[in-house]
Amino acid sequence: ARTTPRLSPELTRVLDVAQKSARRGRPAAEIGTEHLLWGLVNVDSGAREFLRARGLTDATLPDFLSEGEQTVGAPLAVDVELKRPDEQRLERTALLRMLDAAANRAGEGLRVIEDFARFALDDIHLTEELKALRHELTDVLRIIPADERLAARDTQADVGTTVTTPSESERASVADIVRSNFKRLQESLRTLEECSKRAQELWEAAKNVSPAAVLKLSERLEQIRYRVYTLEKAVLGTQHSRERLAECSLCLLATSSLCRQGLERVVRESLDAGVSMIQLREKELPDCEVLRLARDVRQWTRRRGALFIVNDRPDIALLADADGVHVGQDDLSVYDARRIVGPDRLVGLSTHSIGQARQAVLEGAVYLGVGPVFSSSTKQFENLAGLELVRQVAAEITRPWFAIGGIGPENLDALRAAGAVRIAVSAAICRAQYPRDAARQLLDQLEGATNDAI
Repeated sequence: ARTTPRLSPELTRVLDVAQKSARRGRPAAEIGTEHLLWGLVNVDSGAREFLRARGLTDATLPDFLSEGEQTVGAPLAVDVELKRPDEQRLERTALLRMLDAAANRAGEGLRVIEDFARFALDDIHLTEELKALRHELTDVLRIIPADERLAARDTQADVGTTVTTPSESERASVADIVRSNFKRLQESLRTLEECSKRAQELWEAAKNVSPAAVLKLSERLEQIRYRVYTLEKAVLGTQHSRERLAECSLCLLATSSLCRQGLERVVRESLDAGVSMIQLREKELPDCEVLRLARDVRQWTRRRGALFIVNDRPDIALLADADGVHVGQDDLSVYDARRIVGPDRLVGLSTHSIGQARQAVLEGAVYLGVGPVFSSSTKQFENLAGLELVRQVAAEITRPWFAIGGIGPENLDALRAAGAVRIAVSAAICRAQYPRDAARQLLDQLEGATNDAI
C-alpha cells in the first residue's frame, strides 16, 4: 500500500514553487518533472546544493531541459504518494514568512533608534523607554512558534532581497537615519498586526496556540504601534528642541510689578547683557494690559533675536506672535496649549518630580521647567523639589530644561554642581538696581556649565 508522508517545510515550499511554475499561463496544468526541478533549484535546501554542485541552477535549467527530447513518458510506479499541501498550509507558510520578515525588520529598526538615543542623545530616559519596548516586542512575538518561523524563512528565494530604490542608500543626517527607521518600525508593526489577525484562524485550526493568546497578540501589537508613535515624537522632538534652544542658558521671568527699574528697562538691559529668552509672567493685570505688554516685549526681543514666551496664556502668546507659551501642571495640557498656538511654537511645561519630567518628554513639551529648587521671594511654594530633583533630571533628561525657583549668584554654583546648565530667574534681575550687570553676572557663572553641556 502507498503511504502519504509528512512533508518537510522545504519540500512543501518546493511543491508550491513547482505548482506556481506549472500554472503559469495554464491554470489547470499538472506538475511535471521540469516544474519539480524548478522548485528544487529555487528553494534553499540540501537538494539545491546537490544540484548546484552538478551545474544545475535556475539559470542553467532551461538549457538543460532543451537538450533532451520533448517526450512524455508513462508515470513511474512508486510506493510513496506525494500530495500537494492544502491551501491552508500554504497560506500558513506565507503568513509565517510575512510575520518573520516583519518581526526582523521591527527589531532591527528599534535597535537603530535605541542606539541613537543612547549614543547620539545620551538620553537615559529615552534609552530605557526604547529598551523596554524592544523587550516587550520580543516577548509578544514569542507566541509565534520560533521553529515554524525559521522553517518558513527562505532568504535566498526571497524576491524582495534584490528590489532596491535609490533612496535606500541616501541618509542626509543621523536624524534622517532615525526618521527612516521609525517608519520602518511602524510599517513592520502594522504588517505584524494585520497578519496576526488572519493567523488567529489558522493557528486555532492547528490546535497549537490558544485563541486567547492569538487575540491578545493582535491587541498588544496595536498598543506597541501607538507607543512607537509617541516615542517617535519624543526622540525626534528632543533632537529638535536641543538644536532650537542650544544658545539659551538664561531665561528672564519678567513681571512688571517686580521690576524695580520698570519692565522695559529690565527687559532691554537683560537683552543687552545677552539673555536669549524672556518669559512674560503677568497674573494680576487685565487681559488687555497683558496683551499690550506682550506686544511690546515681542518687539524688544525680536530686535535682538531673542525668544519670547508668554506664561500660562496660549491665547495671548498667539495674539502677540510670541515664540511660545509656558504652562504649569494645573494649567492647560501641552496638547491643548499646542492646539491653540500651533505646531511651530514652543510649549514649555513646569515639572516638580522626575516622573513629571519623564512624562513631559513623552507629551511633547519642547522644554521643561524643573523646580522649585530654592525658596523664592517672588512666589510661594508648598514643597521644594530641591537639588535632588536637579540631579535626577540632569542624569536622565537631555531635552532642554531650566532650573527654577529662588536662583541667584549665591546658589548658582551649587546648582551647576548638581548638573543644571540652564536657569530661569526673576528677582535676581528684576529687583536689581542694575539689571544689565545682574544678568551679565549670572551668564558669566553659567558659561562654563553651558560649554560643558554643548
